[in-house]
Amino acid sequence: MTSVCLGLGSNLGDRAANLGRALKALWATPGIFPGPVSSVYLTEPVEFSSPHWFYNLVAIVRTSLSPWELVLRTLEIERQLGRVRKGGLKDRVVDIDILFYGEEVIRGSWLEVPHPRLHRRAFVLVPLCELVPEWRHPLLGHTVQELLEDLPEGSRVYRLGPLVAEVPGR
Repeated sequence: MTSVCLGLGSNLGDRAANLGRALKALWATPGIFPGPVSSVYLTEPVEFSSPHWFYNLVAIVRTSLSPWELVLRTLEIERQLGRVRKGGLKDRVVDIDILFYGEEVIRGSWLEVPHPRLHRRAFVLVPLCELVPEWRHPLLGHTVQELLEDLPEGSRVYRLGPLVAEVPGR
């Protein structure tokens, strides 16, 4: 079993419900076992312009799935919940990213772990720091807390509280 950190976000529709449905689908997957879930954060879109702000959270799971099986499952969940991929960064019903997969480093054409931009994104680092501040980035050698402290000022990330959705074990 491998511990995995997943980043989830939504900026279309009922964002909290979308995150809850994504978690339920993940936890219903054979080989994925639920763990801690961060608070939900309201965050400004990054690297693209939109009037629709995101709800973001981080979930830790344990899994027997390979990284490739896991990413295929996350893509399927996104599709089932209504995400349409049209290339580029755009508004989305749900987004599920593999942030860390244990201590593994994977650099493939369609899967990169750790997530290649997580160290530059407050909307990932803030909820990740809530759960695992001492988790060390296997490439950069810094803890999540250190990466967060090194971010420039200006990211707008607001804690809303726990996800209020019907999810197993919560």
